[in-house]
Amino acid sequence: MEATYHPKQIEKAAQDYWEANQSFKVTEAPSREKFYCLSMFPYPSGKLHMGHVRNYTIGDVISRFQRMQGKNVLQPMGWDAFGLPAENAAIKNGVAPASWTYENIEYMKGQLKQLGFGYDWSRELATCKPEYYKWEQWFFTRLYEKGLVYKKMSVVNWDPVDETVLANEQVIDGKGWRSGAPVERREIPQWFVKITAYADELLNDLDTLDWPEEVKRMQANWIGRSEGVELTFDVKDSPEKLTVYTTRPDTLMGVTYVALAPQHPLARKAAQGNGALTAFLEECNRVKAAEAEIATMEKKGMDTGLKAIHPITGNEVPVWVANFVLMDYGSGAVMSVPGHDTRDHEFALKFGLPIQQVIAPKNPDQEVDVQAEAFTDKGLLVNSGEFTGMTSEEAFDAIAARLESLGKGHKTINYRLRDWGVSRQRYWGAPIPMLYLEDGREAPVPAEDLPVVLPEDVEMDGVKSPIKADPEWARTTYQGQPATRETDTFDTFMESSWYYARFACPDADTMLDPQRANYWLPVDQYIGGIEHAILHLLYARFYHKLLRDEGLVDSPEPFKNLLCQGMVLADTFYRTDADGRTTYYNIKEVELETDSKGAVVAARLKADGQPVEIGGKVKMSKSKNNGVDPQEMIDQYGADTVRLFMMSAAPPEQTLEWSEQGVIGAHRFLKRLWTLMHDHLAAGPVPALDTRALSDAAKALRRKTHETIAKVTDDISRRNTFNTAIAAVRELINLVTDTQSKAQGDDVRATIHEALETSILLLAPITPHICHALWQAFGHEEAVLDAGWPKVDESALVKDEVLIVVQVNGKVRAKLNVPADISKAELETRAQEEENVSRFLEGKTIAKVIVVPGKLVNIVAR
Repeated sequence: MEATYHPKQIEKAAQDYWEANQSFKVTEAPSREKFYCLSMFPYPSGKLHMGHVRNYTIGDVISRFQRMQGKNVLQPMGWDAFGLPAENAAIKNGVAPASWTYENIEYMKGQLKQLGFGYDWSRELATCKPEYYKWEQWFFTRLYEKGLVYKKMSVVNWDPVDETVLANEQVIDGKGWRSGAPVERREIPQWFVKITAYADELLNDLDTLDWPEEVKRMQANWIGRSEGVELTFDVKDSPEKLTVYTTRPDTLMGVTYVALAPQHPLARKAAQGNGALTAFLEECNRVKAAEAEIATMEKKGMDTGLKAIHPITGNEVPVWVANFVLMDYGSGAVMSVPGHDTRDHEFALKFGLPIQQVIAPKNPDQEVDVQAEAFTDKGLLVNSGEFTGMTSEEAFDAIAARLESLGKGHKTINYRLRDWGVSRQRYWGAPIPMLYLEDGREAPVPAEDLPVVLPEDVEMDGVKSPIKADPEWARTTYQGQPATRETDTFDTFMESSWYYARFACPDADTMLDPQRANYWLPVDQYIGGIEHAILHLLYARFYHKLLRDEGLVDSPEPFKNLLCQGMVLADTFYRTDADGRTTYYNIKEVELETDSKGAVVAARLKADGQPVEIGGKVKMSKSKNNGVDPQEMIDQYGADTVRLFMMSAAPPEQTLEWSEQGVIGAHRFLKRLWTLMHDHLAAGPVPALDTRALSDAAKALRRKTHETIAKVTDDISRRNTFNTAIAAVRELINLVTDTQSKAQGDDVRATIHEALETSILLLAPITPHICHALWQAFGHEEAVLDAGWPKVDESALVKDEVLIVVQVNGKVRAKLNVPADISKAELETRAQEEENVSRFLEGKTIAKVIVVPGKLVNIVAR
């Protein structure tokens, strides 16, 4: 064993060993307990960032720990390879998205290997490969046959100059990113999957998951189950009817207008021959209105001139078009009760519409003025005819019953969740396997004609998808007659919604091999950012239930446990020029001035020596120019140092503040560890450990060793607090150093050997390369990867002596080291005889003595 720690040599040797021995390749073994650990696979953007490193280090630590428990561990890796960034990069760099993607995959794969992540690379997949998306296409045709897929008109961003659909990211301040033309909202036919058919199951099964409560709450809110009433308003002098849904039928008597979405058919009909209304609808169609933006956007509207008939009173109320009503939610029409809804109130005040109070507080002393502010709580009905005096809860049932008797409404359950639109008008995605026939029918691509292969050797002009621009690609036949292929591609969430299952059997000649899939699934531990809490995780849960109903898997959920790691933060430095433009500088471009405690107090740009502003720590990003290249850290300090810092700086679910001083500290610890191990082995043979004949120092060290095993095991297996596990090993190493300096003897040397070997095993999941080398240096033939996790010797935890705190009237007066098996009577006597205790007992009578065994004696004296 060399005296100096050389991370490059050590890490290459370990990685070569794992490669040569295919250490992480696994197969199904029904007789063994399995553990499937999966980190969310990356988009191959070009190089890893520190968020990736943190995510994948957490997964690797868990995987290696579970392997050392004797489990059959699967940890795969692949690439979420389709998506718009590849198209943008292709346009910028003049290359095809496919070649750009594959080059990035190779580079990032090398980085992952350098970090020592224990992946079964034989299972690697890339979602842009036909052998992967073939089965996604096949499954889509199965869903179509089951009636779970349909096509309908849906709104997209349309660039009228480039005549193309734009992704949300391509709309900059309401204009097309290339043409600069104002973007329009246009309806085109798109494909949807009926996720709403599974809404109840998706909601109810959240209770079965060991997931962060915040994530489950976010999903529950997104699904948005509510109980309410669906009712209809007749339209005066028209056969049309307006259907609305409300969770507050108790406020029905306070409706003073009905509001329509700008895309509502009745709004379009009313605009015929009405130039002002037509112009208003066109204005609304140019502006994207997402649900999250509704609360803060300026409320705009226009009277259609139509009148709706109140379903109970028969009164006429005006029908308005309002930009805060979304066609995608509900029926695109809402009954507006400005007295008891904040948004309706704001609109009514702006346009001078009536505001009527129909709910009063249950507390008669509470003053309410609905003209000034909406009263949104439930209470008692007022000004509501036959329903006046009822509570809101009573009125819910009564009004629902009245509407049902009139044939005007009924109770129903509604969901905020909408069906999943899977059509994208982009090129770099899996083609949707549908055909359009000359006779107007549509048909799924037959299984024998799958996959519908996306051509990869293309040129991107930034305007139109190559497969949309090439009529020959779309031209085909179906059952002997001419047909045209669908030129839309799948939403990339389609690929990421089932990749975890394909990892279980990536070479299967069907979508899944149920036997192999059911061995590995569900995933035991899934790791990823909380930003995926809704879309990816919800779609994956939905997809899994679809797979179950197809008979491909048995389990109802894809992921048993979910760990959401926090973001990686770093310092920001910037200047703002006279025009208000802000330029951010990387930490490598600035010179820092720190105080006596190491805190940064000033910064100057190296290029000109002038000050820059310190923006504080925020999430690492390209826009803030505060990223740290993992490759530079690996090259300078080694992968184990990076892994150790990532795991020790913060609990995994919390944000991690990047600190190069922290990285240097981690590197220093590994060098110290190496030197300690080297010096111990260089001292010669180690005598056998005889636990029956240990000195006090040896007993103390051995007790600390086994306390550390217990703590680290609990920290990793139950709590996922890797930082406290590392801190515990550091404490053990400190005690080893201290014991070496103060005690000698064969028993001490033997217990030091045990402590050092234990430290290697405990750190092996976190810093696998150095531990691989040290384990070999300690004379073990098998790799540390295959060594069992250390077990606690309960006898080592037994203390011969315990420290007892002695109090007089609740105040500490002494501390005693006494035999662990001392009797209660003897302990009371020893406590009272202690000099400082007896001094406080002089002239007093002992009323009682309270003894907490092994901890405390409290003498009550008066």
